[in-house]
Amino acid sequence: MKRYFIFFFCSMFVALPTWADTPKGTPVTLSTKDGWALAAVYLPAQEEKRTVVLLHDMGKSKEAFTSLRASLAQEGFGYLALDLRGYGQSIGGGKASSFAREGVDNPFNKMTRDVDAAMEFLHAKNVKDETICVLGAGLGANVAAKSMTFWPDTALLALISPTSNVRDVLAIPAMRLYKGNVLIAAGAADKKMFLEASVIRNVAYLTTGVENGKVTFLTAYDKTSHEMLDQYLIPAVIQWLKTPQRPDVLPDAPAQADTTEQTEGVLVAPSGTEESLVPSVL
Repeated sequence: MKRYFIFFFCSMFVALPTWADTPKGTPVTLSTKDGWALAAVYLPAQEEKRTVVLLHDMGKSKEAFTSLRASLAQEGFGYLALDLRGYGQSIGGGKASSFAREGVDNPFNKMTRDVDAAMEFLHAKNVKDETICVLGAGLGANVAAKSMTFWPDTALLALISPTSNVRDVLAIPAMRLYKGNVLIAAGAADKKMFLEASVIRNVAYLTTGVENGKVTFLTAYDKTSHEMLDQYLIPAVIQWLKTPQRPDVLPDAPAQADTTEQTEGVLVAPSGTEESLVPSVL
């Protein structure tokens, strides 16, 4: 019995995913133009795969993306996950708890310079804008959105739990300009956040064009930010990175006359020479 238990346990262990085989990122330091040294982790993408810049939420760090980073690596995507100024290991200029919470030029608004440093790092690695996605959660989502004012050629933008205003970092103005593919995710339980994310989605929808499938909106139950991403959304985000733009909606097939016949109450199918109708994709 004891031998059987040991064999069963070992078999189960071997069947588990081999996380040890997942490629790991390399620690790097990003330098901003206003003097911050930012801790980051970089994993190059496989050929013809996208690279994702990861911006964490308030009170978090790049480690909050551990699960997503592992999933990205397994799919061959690259990533650059950074500690925004004042968080994690990026505290050489002070901690975020001491930052001014208001003002259009407060340290939270200056986090767009952190994104500048990330983009310049990737450009130095010959990563092109058309292969880059900037993904943020919470505060990071607002920073990501605002950064598109300065990096409008970035191919993809993913906003997890964005709001209209976080520490005076405004998301909506930049969304009136950005025309790339957008993913927005919001938890339905937080009604205020969900409403604001919906407004951001509507602005993006009108900006990118209402018929080209460039805006994807996801919702998930009782979680927000990193918790929502980890528990519900990672598979959807991975799929969106692969296919960020939905195909055009096909026109409905033209109406055809009903060719079925009733014979003594028995439904008779159309003849084999008639074409069957295929529902259009909605």
